[in-house]
Amino acid sequence: MTSLLDNIMWSCLSGPHAKFATGEGPVRRYAPGFSPIVGFEDPHNPDFGTLGKFCEPGDSFYTDIWSGPAPPGWRIDKDARMWKMVWRAPMPAEDAAPDAIPLRAEHASQAVELAKLTNPGPFGFRTPELGEYFGYFDGGRLVAMAGERMCAGDLQEVSGICTHPDFQGRGLARKLTLKLVYRQMQRGMTSFLHVVSTNDAARGLYEKMGFRNYLETPVRVITRL
Repeated sequence: MTSLLDNIMWSCLSGPHAKFATGEGPVRRYAPGFSPIVGFEDPHNPDFGTLGKFCEPGDSFYTDIWSGPAPPGWRIDKDARMWKMVWRAPMPAEDAAPDAIPLRAEHASQAVELAKLTNPGPFGFRTPELGEYFGYFDGGRLVAMAGERMCAGDLQEVSGICTHPDFQGRGLARKLTLKLVYRQMQRGMTSFLHVVSTNDAARGLYEKMGFRNYLETPVRVITRL
């Protein structure tokens, strides 16, 4: 598990999600429409030359681990740190959100709109195709969601966790997260997630639920010029 999670973007994009990716050699990226994430076989020395063959000027990507200077033809737009957190508690006793609605293709535009509003991380209109996604609705409007994104080996990510500001404080995101952990553990998977290091409130909530800090790494958004 350890080595796969250390460089999970590469582990996933070169493995289980290769069918959703483009690239060659030491570089893979999710195809357009999915989350704008890139994985490098050697993230300390990323091959931006190869990545450039699989994107257009103006395309932006999230990278993990890499912390060097921007290479020619690229710009660093965001530079932060994030924690990989792994579930270390017993399996939840039951499905915490039995009333949650599975998200389908017809919900994609609402999912993207909610992600833009709340910024849970990189998200695209095809991201819900990567795994199970569930949400809560109010009068036909999607107000909370969570789902599955990256995976490798027995690791399965819980991702896209967000709630509309008007509906926060009701425990919706917590219930959706626990629902996914429950379902993943039933399949023999180990749940993990990413959270920005400065988001103390979210990290505290995840720790209370049963997640534990595993590894902190740089996370950047880079754009091709």
